[in-house]
Amino acid sequence: MRTSIATVSVSGTLPEKIAAIAAAGFDGLELFEQDLLVTDETPATVRRMIEDKGLTLTLYQPFRDFETLPEPYRAAAFDRAERKFDLMQELGADLMLVCSSVAPQAIGGIDRAAADFHALGERAGRRGLRVGYEALCWGRHVSDHRDAWEIVRRADHPAIGLVLDSFHSLAKGIDSETIRSIPGDRIFIVQLADAPLIHMDLLHWSRHLRNMPGEGDLPVKDFVRAIYATGYEGYLSLEIFNDQFRGGSARIVAKDGHRSLVHLMDQVSRESPTDRVPARPLPDRSAVHGVEFVEFAADARRADHLAATLRTLGFRKAGRHRSKSVDLYRQGQINIVVNAEQQGQARSAFLAHGTAAYAIGLQVDDARATLARALALGAEPFSQEPNPGEIHLPGIRGIGGSVIYLVDRSAELVRLWEHEFINVADTAPSVDAGLARIDHVAQTMFVDELLTSLLFYTSLLEVRKLPMVDVVDPGGLVRSQVIENDSGGLRLTLNGAENRRTLAGHFVSELFGAGIQHIAFETRDMHRTAQALAANGFEPLRVSPNYYVDLAARFGLSATEIETLQSACILYDRDAGGEFLQLYGRTGEDGFFFEIVERRGYAGYGAFNAPFRIAAQKRHLAPSAIPRSTERI
Repeated sequence: MRTSIATVSVSGTLPEKIAAIAAAGFDGLELFEQDLLVTDETPATVRRMIEDKGLTLTLYQPFRDFETLPEPYRAAAFDRAERKFDLMQELGADLMLVCSSVAPQAIGGIDRAAADFHALGERAGRRGLRVGYEALCWGRHVSDHRDAWEIVRRADHPAIGLVLDSFHSLAKGIDSETIRSIPGDRIFIVQLADAPLIHMDLLHWSRHLRNMPGEGDLPVKDFVRAIYATGYEGYLSLEIFNDQFRGGSARIVAKDGHRSLVHLMDQVSRESPTDRVPARPLPDRSAVHGVEFVEFAADARRADHLAATLRTLGFRKAGRHRSKSVDLYRQGQINIVVNAEQQGQARSAFLAHGTAAYAIGLQVDDARATLARALALGAEPFSQEPNPGEIHLPGIRGIGGSVIYLVDRSAELVRLWEHEFINVADTAPSVDAGLARIDHVAQTMFVDELLTSLLFYTSLLEVRKLPMVDVVDPGGLVRSQVIENDSGGLRLTLNGAENRRTLAGHFVSELFGAGIQHIAFETRDMHRTAQALAANGFEPLRVSPNYYVDLAARFGLSATEIETLQSACILYDRDAGGEFLQLYGRTGEDGFFFEIVERRGYAGYGAFNAPFRIAAQKRHLAPSAIPRSTERI
């Protein structure tokens, strides 16, 4: 598989774009004309910059409003083309994209367009150049790749071929199966983009809301399967117009783009196992069976404070690391690690973020295979030299510099806890609250990191994404994206903050970056759990009494049921599958909190309750000030 990306897809100056594209692992790039026109570098210098980075200039684009023009516009269009051909030869580009005309002067007509392209092919061919024709989905006379192909077919010139763009075809709902009849050697380049499924003006949708394959809702995989059924052997190139990407990190966007293509081709090769699909084999996406542990970074004083909070939740201190200042707290199948080491990654995380859940361990079938897939997708490996005799856990860098450890049932990793920790008797035991396992983990980030996070998880793990929802906060909206697997072994809520006035925005601002904002534990008997928590001195979050008045009206609950819920500060929701009970702890000054949930056939995450919960949490937050308080949890 040869990969390419248009320079318009990433931010920065042209040299910065070229460097980011090369660093991400692409084989080539499309040079968008505006990027050339705004740089002070000469075409010859740009050519050297591209070649010095080991890249191929796959396409020069766009050339607009060419075909079916009357005179004198037709002659002027050919003159423009000749000047672009001169430029292409300076750049070392052999392919130019001509997009279907939107010019009001264009007359239209398949044969007229074919004749124009045949004449253009004669001129290009004499210079050893090629021209690819693309149907814009908002084109004046040609807006369908089937019509564009018919024009190319009738032009009947070896220098004239077709450019296929997934957005232009899929946004109009054109069946990808119609591509299979096109000869692969007549397709000069394939451009790929995904997008959220929104009914809106096609031009605005295309120019502002495209994203990487796998980040949106269009059937890009089916499009690519049809492409390779033709025998196509050229580049897969990303052309992404996205306002967020234009203002983001060129390095991150380019890396996401390359990851999306590797993942896409892995999917296509598994569903179309033929020699025509040029993809290197990757290990399978990993099934996650549960969260093995969550690890907090702290110093000694804050570790004691966190331990006290955990005891109110019914956790007991179950172990002390054999050689480090690290404690293990347990309840049910939940392992919480508190790391107060004065060196290593935990210390670095604490100095950067304060007390924070900086690492998570996932239960997978094959840790080494999961690591191999992650590295093939461009993830950054994490390794910290263990002390003599300690187990080395495979790991990768996650969102916001966090660490994801991979734990399987291999002979070494299965004895992780007994090998690394000494059992201890808790000197301050609390009442077991019946917390069984981790239900879900919520990661909060800036909104422009949301798509990166989504692609990171869905390309690596066997999970699905749910529709994105907007969560209403008194300070603004928070974009929330859930990813989960069928077994419930992994549920992640990814929350994107658009400003620091929201609770999510406050968290990423206080934490100085993305991180785990809350952990939800599962109980099978919320009312018994609430009683145990009260006995432990747990302070629940209290929402407005008006919430419970509305709850009675909304669900027809009895006065006794409402009183039971309100007295224990339990929130309630219901869907077609069943009931959902939620209980929240008080929020730390940075915005971190614990949640307890009981699912009675309920499939969601209590999104309806989120505004009431957030409003209550914000009432308990102290006004932010600098310097910050040293007490984080």
